[in-house]
Amino acid sequence: RVLAAFRAVPRAGFVPPAAASHAYLDVPIRIPHGQVTTQPSLIASMVAALRLTRTERVLEVGTGLGFQTAILARLARQVVSIERFADLAAQARANLAAVGLSLVTVVVGDGTLGVPEHAPYQAIVVAAASPRIPAPLVGQLGPGGRLVHPVGPGGRELVTAFHKEGDRLIADAQLTPAAFVPLIGMHGMSKRGPS
Repeated sequence: RVLAAFRAVPRAGFVPPAAASHAYLDVPIRIPHGQVTTQPSLIASMVAALRLTRTERVLEVGTGLGFQTAILARLARQVVSIERFADLAAQARANLAAVGLSLVTVVVGDGTLGVPEHAPYQAIVVAAASPRIPAPLVGQLGPGGRLVHPVGPGGRELVTAFHKEGDRLIADAQLTPAAFVPLIGMHGMSKRGPS
């Protein structure tokens, strides 16, 4: 199902026009504000670890230009995505609408705070790194829910899959080493380092 979702979403529609020739390479692509769109193989690994069955409400932290959002929308019942840069969020909405996925909710805000008005979520995926999982995200994850998060300082971390038992997260698997941008926000990193 994950591979079918990738086949159904044209990545070229979710990268800057100047990078379209690289859209189908398995590489990250730079987007505005010093951000990147994650390489497809890493997105696939993270999304597969959520084990989505089309019944879940999913929170994505870090919309970027919306490619991972589009993949999630083909695998889950509902997707809420939060992006801290308003111009990226607006472009992501346009990109998603262009491929017929306009029912995804994209909001602008501090991703470390989550989007409580749509909680609880059965799955959360974070596309930026921090040394600790933000407490609001843990609080918004429903019982037995799954969360995938790059754990580390930004630039060198382990993408880790968790599930929720009671009020705490249990690590299930370290999926892969990776290099993500830092998760900036009240419960993540400051621009100077961990907060």
